[in-house]
Amino acid sequence: MLRVALLVCLGLLAFAGSAAAASSPARQLDNALDKLVAMPGGPPGAISIVQRGATRTVHRAGVADRKRRAPIRSTDHMRLASMSKAFNGAVALSLVDKGMLSLDDTIAQRLPALPAAWGPVTLRQLLDHTSGLPDFTQAEDYQTTLRRNPRTIFMPHDMLLSFVVSDPLRFPPGSRYRYSNSDNIVVALMAEQAGGQAYDQLLSSLVFTPLGLNETSLPDGFGLPAPYMHGYDNEGDPPADISTALSMSGVWASGGMVSSPIDVNEFARAYVGGKLFGQAARDQQLQLVVGHSEPIGPGANRAGLGIFRYATRCGTVYGHTGNYPGYTQFFAATLDGERSVTFSISEQVTQDMTGRRLKVFNALRRAEETAVCAALD
Repeated sequence: MLRVALLVCLGLLAFAGSAAAASSPARQLDNALDKLVAMPGGPPGAISIVQRGATRTVHRAGVADRKRRAPIRSTDHMRLASMSKAFNGAVALSLVDKGMLSLDDTIAQRLPALPAAWGPVTLRQLLDHTSGLPDFTQAEDYQTTLRRNPRTIFMPHDMLLSFVVSDPLRFPPGSRYRYSNSDNIVVALMAEQAGGQAYDQLLSSLVFTPLGLNETSLPDGFGLPAPYMHGYDNEGDPPADISTALSMSGVWASGGMVSSPIDVNEFARAYVGGKLFGQAARDQQLQLVVGHSEPIGPGANRAGLGIFRYATRCGTVYGHTGNYPGYTQFFAATLDGERSVTFSISEQVTQDMTGRRLKVFNALRRAEETAVCAALD
């Protein structure tokens, strides 16, 4: 009788174990990726990296290229979109840490050639999007230029601000939050002025080289290094490959970077984990204001300096999101850098879209939170 009872008990334990494995956050993440690419209007491909300590797992669904049907790899290149702003923050805060910049430095002090009305705006306000600067990507002349020639090379890079130099500030600096791509163009120009080097050189010396990010770059043209995750516009049938449709000089420091999921994961762990600058700069970085990343990230969002806090059902992480034609991105990590997540899909979706694209975005946001749970489980 005892033996029978013991066998029954062991059987129940085995069933419970298999049920737990089936419902684990890792399995839930795999299911979420599968459902995401299977949705009407869903991305052709999705990939997420989850790392807990030294243990790293890669979750993926769909394909990197609809023609070749090849799976996405963690080393495939991709557009980082506004996750580039976190790299921008890393450069600026590294210079602050070295005493070469101050968060209280103003545009008037560092870049006096820019409009006098912008003069009082500080580096801090640029980094947490409370500057009030008009967004050059919303200017009609800028959009007309891209419609005429999507591969236009905008050089020098401060040319991007020429589309809004005649526009007033949207609000008094520091009085409210509003996401603006112009903020990070000015941050990069301030970094160049303080550091005495071109922005891509500062990226290399302060971020890429220390972290060994060999697959990360800031190109000006439209090409992508092979192999790469192709980005698509899913409104057409079949979806149009728009991976190389636009010149990266058109967004530069605000969204033009190229990297791979594995490099982004390494950056996330170092940037959020405080490996790129000292505690004093980090304490300033984590002074939060009301605001969300673009697109909005999982859970409740708050904005810091080149970083966002995401308070999810499973815990709190810090990182950044991004979206660009063909790509939507997310990375986050815990403040000790020990647990991290990246999430990339080959389609642009945001909370401002409608119809099936909004449904895809809502599913994406749930999947991102599931990925966070897999990292924090």
